[in-house]
Amino acid sequence: MSNDGPTLNDDSFGGGRVHTGPAHSHGHTHSHGSGPDHSHPLTPGQHAHARGRNGRDQPASGGGHDFDLPALPEAVDVFDTTLRDGSQQEGLSLTVDDKLRVAEQLDHLGVTFIEGGWPGSNPKDAEFFARAPTELNLARATLVAFGSTRRAGVRAEDDETLRHLVEAQTEAVCIVAKSSEMHVVDALRTTLDEAVSMVVDSVEFLRANDLRVFLDAEHFFDGYKANPEFSLRILGAAEEAGAEALVLCDTNGGTLPYEVERIVSTVLDGFETQVGVHFHNDSGCAVANSLAAVGRGATHVQGCVNGYGERAGNTDLSAAIPDLSLKLKVATIPRERLELLTPVAHHIAELVNIAPDPQQPFVGASVFAHKAGLHTSAIARRSDAYEHISPELVGNGTRFVVSEMAGRSTLSMKAAELGLELDSQAMASVLDSLKRLEHEGYHFEVADGSLELLLRNSTGWEQDFFELESYRVIADQSEGNSTEATVKVLVGSERIVATAEGNGPVNALDGAVRAAIGAHYPGLAGVHLVDYRVRVLDSARGTGSVTRVLIDSTDGDRTWTTIGVSENIIAASWQALSDSIVYGLLHAPVPPGPIAGG
Repeated sequence: MSNDGPTLNDDSFGGGRVHTGPAHSHGHTHSHGSGPDHSHPLTPGQHAHARGRNGRDQPASGGGHDFDLPALPEAVDVFDTTLRDGSQQEGLSLTVDDKLRVAEQLDHLGVTFIEGGWPGSNPKDAEFFARAPTELNLARATLVAFGSTRRAGVRAEDDETLRHLVEAQTEAVCIVAKSSEMHVVDALRTTLDEAVSMVVDSVEFLRANDLRVFLDAEHFFDGYKANPEFSLRILGAAEEAGAEALVLCDTNGGTLPYEVERIVSTVLDGFETQVGVHFHNDSGCAVANSLAAVGRGATHVQGCVNGYGERAGNTDLSAAIPDLSLKLKVATIPRERLELLTPVAHHIAELVNIAPDPQQPFVGASVFAHKAGLHTSAIARRSDAYEHISPELVGNGTRFVVSEMAGRSTLSMKAAELGLELDSQAMASVLDSLKRLEHEGYHFEVADGSLELLLRNSTGWEQDFFELESYRVIADQSEGNSTEATVKVLVGSERIVATAEGNGPVNALDGAVRAAIGAHYPGLAGVHLVDYRVRVLDSARGTGSVTRVLIDSTDGDRTWTTIGVSENIIAASWQALSDSIVYGLLHAPVPPGPIAGG
């Protein structure tokens, strides 16, 4: 097999070429195959593609980059497929309402295209496309319906999948076609000529219905390596029939960047139509492969926010977008919307009910967090000492994580974040406390709420919301397995005893405390426990082991974590719970304090 595959010329595959419009145009009209003339605004990626075709060996102008990448375009189109490919991730399931909300967030971010799903394949996607015209008001993105070419041996006008695409009421559609000989012969069980005809007939049918058509060439990279002539025939057929973009898919996710550069260059040298890429992350190279393809001139990148997708996921647009925009100076989403990347990524994570990865590049909670004293002291002098970009550019922020490794500079910066001033005596005291407590099993770098209370205590502050006299927890092994808790507290000079039942000791204690002090502190009603985690620290001691309890709480605006450590799991839970309540009252929107006469 040739290293570069066959060379294409103007006569290849019938010589059909797509007119992409002049570089100065704000839109373009083109006639594809037997379809009608079709007009729509020129996307940034299409504009960059049109400019590049005028001289692919020249650096792209206007993009702001000066790299030794002569084919690097000035812009790419971002095509998000979270609602279709991303939803195939194990454990990820979206309701129709979820899909609509995710689409709103993607439009808010400013992606170019949103792939909404496969109409007709399941009731959920059918409902989504039925509701989208009236319930989605997209200001920036174009909604795309996904499907496949006609079936082998079936006329395009009789194919149910193509009919559903036409009925989806979207401006654009994306259809998948087998571009690997193995998959055509072994999976579709048809001939290579029929596979080519399936592409031609499907694209022409959709174009005749005035739809913009993107072609996803499935298994393209693997197919190209095995039989480049056939894989390129598929692209040529789609181009001649009127496809707007030829998307090269690494469906198995095993292609490496050096292969991407070679193959994408060959395709771009042989076709006039816009070329895009779609990578899976099975070899850990999806983002790198996307950058490599753009470096060779691809102007359409598909992927998912947060890298969702089956197996190892798809290209993580949360990383690809800032890498392209901030590193390579290639325009992706509108520049002013880059700072929405972190909040949108986290919002979508909440909508799909998957906890955000704290170490996810650019948008993770820990990727601009600094723990070691040497790092934080350097950051205090120069923010770029240990940060490759300013985190604010992507809506993230620098955090200083405090642990037994912390030095004075770390604590000073953390205190400054909280508006606290620690003198030398307080600084020494809190450093000693940190090292002692972390030796006992506390872990303050993940317990920001308890850390703040510890720092405040070092300045002489003491919480006066309530004083615990005692608590008692009784587990009743009855049919209902209920737990009862009683707390005795002082609020000011008033002694209060309250009892509550719950489905466990923490739930019962939380109910009892709220019953005791809730009338005095209305702000407590807005504080809710959202997670409870227990870790055994020295399992060799069996049931006598020390346990660490972490409680996550929220007031709707902020979320915080508190910690407790003890050989008694109830005592550890009380420590974390009481800290959580104190922190919530400290930051409650209603000024804390006993209600007069209460």
